[in-house]
Amino acid sequence: MAVAKKIVLRFPKRMVDRPIIYRLVKDYDLEFNILKASITPEQEGLLVLELKGNQQEYDKGIEFLLKAGVQIQSLSQDVTRNEERCTHCGACVTVCPTGAFKLDPKTRMVLFQNEKCIACGLCIPACPPRAMEVHF
Repeated sequence: MAVAKKIVLRFPKRMVDRPIIYRLVKDYDLEFNILKASITPEQEGLLVLELKGNQQEYDKGIEFLLKAGVQIQSLSQDVTRNEERCTHCGACVTVCPTGAFKLDPKTRMVLFQNEKCIACGLCIPACPPRAMEVHF
């Protein structure tokens, strides 16, 4: 059975220079898509990714990460747009790191592509009418 989950990995500074993701691919045949990364040598690292693969291998990969000292958090929050509040001002377009917001050149309306959203929350304070909301 195949599984695909979005997770947040937090690396202690002693692990930032280790090939953790490489091991997930090579040893557990997992596919990954990096959604957000913030890794600085000699400091803690943060990696938001979607991890896909066979359920059994996925579980083994997660066990490997935990034994290695990586903290794992499920990406259980979701960002949605309140269509009634949205004024299509475009403030969200400039702050979104994944391009989940797109300005339609014909209608001048801001389109929200939820599948591209990584729930980083940057659009929430940037939205003047407070149309963006987080749901857990």
